Order: sequence, then structure tokens, then C-alpha cells
Amino acid sequence: MITIGLIKEGKSPADNRVALIPSQCKWILKNLPHVKIIAESSATRCFSDKEYISAGVEVMESVAEADILLGIKEVPVQQLVANKTYLFFSHTRKKQPYNQKLLQAILEKNITLIDYECLEHEDGQRIIGFGFFAGVVGAHNGIMAYGNRTGLYSLERVYKQRSFRELIHTYFGLRLPNLKIAVTGSGRVAHGIIEVMNLMGIHEVEPDDYLKRRFSYPVFTQLKGADLYEHKETGKYSREDFHNTPGNYKSKFLPYASQTDLLMNGVYWDKTIPRLFEKTDVAADDFIIQSIADITDDADGSVPINVGDQTIEDPVYGINKKTLQKVAPYNADTIDVMAVGNLPNELPRDASRYFGEQLIKFVLEDLLKGSSPLLDRATITKEGQLTKPYDYLTDYAKGIVE
Repeated sequence: MITIGLIKEGKSPADNRVALIPSQCKWILKNLPHVKIIAESSATRCFSDKEYISAGVEVMESVAEADILLGIKEVPVQQLVANKTYLFFSHTRKKQPYNQKLLQAILEKNITLIDYECLEHEDGQRIIGFGFFAGVVGAHNGIMAYGNRTGLYSLERVYKQRSFRELIHTYFGLRLPNLKIAVTGSGRVAHGIIEVMNLMGIHEVEPDDYLKRRFSYPVFTQLKGADLYEHKETGKYSREDFHNTPGNYKSKFLPYASQTDLLMNGVYWDKTIPRLFEKTDVAADDFIIQSIADITDDADGSVPINVGDQTIEDPVYGINKKTLQKVAPYNADTIDVMAVGNLPNELPRDASRYFGEQLIKFVLEDLLKGSSPLLDRATITKEGQLTKPYDYLTDYAKGIVE
């Protein structure tokens, strides 16, 4: 018998998502009789203890007896149980300074850590994540922020709707002005953004047309790698070369900044990848972007005027175009930035359902077997030791910050 434990989220602010929803637990218990599922009691989870009990899951004050512990966000150091196998988003693979102590504790406690973010198909495509719903919520909030700024329309908040289906109903009768929206990226986040664009009746146009003209109706264009980056010497773009040596490339986004009212950013970023623009560019007269939804949300990242997270309740701040200081939003001399690190929490039940479906379909069988190439590629630590693919974290794990 293998016992899976659903842990209570301990990070603050509290996350209300879960890796497996009650109906998925019920399916597992029915179809995999050698699996037991227990859940740590939680008052903040988007599905209640009662819903789990109804699905046949035992709800307990501690799930330390479980063999495999499933969470979502980083587990606080003091809540880690030694000698266990954990799955959660650890946010350590990029040597994030704020989670250095977490990785050190995981090693000290002899823990095996499988990171959801590292679960990838052989071609590098992410298997599970919340990107689609981050895109949905981020796109809605970006459109909302532009409406708040201009006063031309208003949108209700996502988190006040019970479901994605209810959210869609709030778009009926919505009449948008002839704004131009640039959507960056081609992954799950971008797919979520485009879903909202389509639901709102915003027309897609090709990047060339977008650069040449204004329209009498709202439009968006999707900018993928070849539209955003070019080799510093050849001026060309190769996807494989860009992923291998992003430092050899520069951004070619700026022409779009002179044609864009609202930027929806969904590109993956790390410190080797060029930013879309530089901070000083925003003061130029032809930089007309008024609102930015930085959905992938990297502070000082692809959107360099992202100065950090806001909360779900208060998702937007202003950046003064001349001083680059954080100020109140919706003023003439600001660019408004929507930056929230836990956007899918606004639609937690839908996001959790989608996440659990991918977990069951692509990961669960290997997890119950105990090992597979898929899991090996995503295992950052095994029984308190860094695995070979992640030995580049050795200095980071020793307390050295680059």
C-alpha cells in the first residue's frame, strides 16, 4: 500500500490550490486499490475537508505517515518532514536567493524533492503547471486595469466568480475601445491570454499589420520568439540556438512599444535572456504603452519596470515614467503594472482540476512505480543529495549567493 498525503499549504500569503481535487481522489481510490490518500485538514483550501471526506479521503491533522507528500507552493522549512518524498514548486532551480535555506533544509532532512516545474517531456515541454489559468486571470486583470485607467468600461474581479464558466458570463455585453494589445510568448500562459482575447471578441492581427496601422476595433497580436529576438551579429533567429545561447541575442520589441496600448507578457525569462526593453525606454515619447500585465511576473525581468509582487486584492501599481519609482496607478505620468505571483488562485477550483488531470495522466503511474526517466529529470534531491542534473546547485546549497 502506498499512501499519498495532500499537505496543507503553509506559505504566506496562503495558497488555496491543491494537487488533486476530491473527484480525482475518488477516481484514484476506486481504480488503484493499492493507493491510499490522506489530506491534512485545511481551512483555506479551495475544496473543503468535507468534500474530501465525501470522496473517501481521510482528513487528518498530520499527514506525516504518508509515503509521498503533494503540495503546491514552497513548504516552510519548519514544516518539512524528514525522509519523505515531496512534490511541489520549490523555485530553487534558478538559484533563487529567497529559497536557498529551503533547499539546504531539504538536504539536511534527507528529503527527495521532485519539482513540478522540472517535469518535462523529452523535448523540454513542461508537463504540468498552472500557466493556462495564470494567462486567463492575468489577461482579465490587464484588460481590467486598462479600463480602470481610461474609465471607458469596467470589469468585475475574477476571484469573485465561482468558476471560469461564471467568469465568461461577465463578458457578455462588454464593449471595448479600439485598443491594441501585444501578447508575448507561445506557451501555456500565452494560450490562456489568447483564450480571454477570443472570449472578449478581440480580433487577432499579424505582427506586420499591427505595426503599420491603427484599427477601428480592439485587436491583439501574438509575438513569439522570432518576433521578439534576433542574433546580435546575424540579425536572424533560431529557436534552438536561442535556447542554448540566449546571451547572443538582443530584443527587437521596441517598435511594438510605439503601437501598443496594453502589453500582456507571457514569455519565459531568466537572467541570460534579453529583456523586452530597458527601464529608460519608457520615458521616450513614442513608448505609448499605458498598461502592462506581467503575467510571468519576474521582478526586474523581461519587463524591467516590474518592481515586485502585488496581492490578488490589489494587483496594480504605477511606475512613474521619469523617476521609475513605484507610485499609485492610473495617472497620466505612469505606466500601470499588474504583477501578482499567484494569479491562478483567483480561479483555484478550475486551476486545481486542470493541474490534477495532468498529474494523473502523465506522472502518477511513474510516481507509484518509484522511478522513471521522467521523474529522474525532475528530481532535484534524492534522499538528501543533489542529483547529477542539478549538481550546478552545489554552491547555492552551501550558502553561496551569486
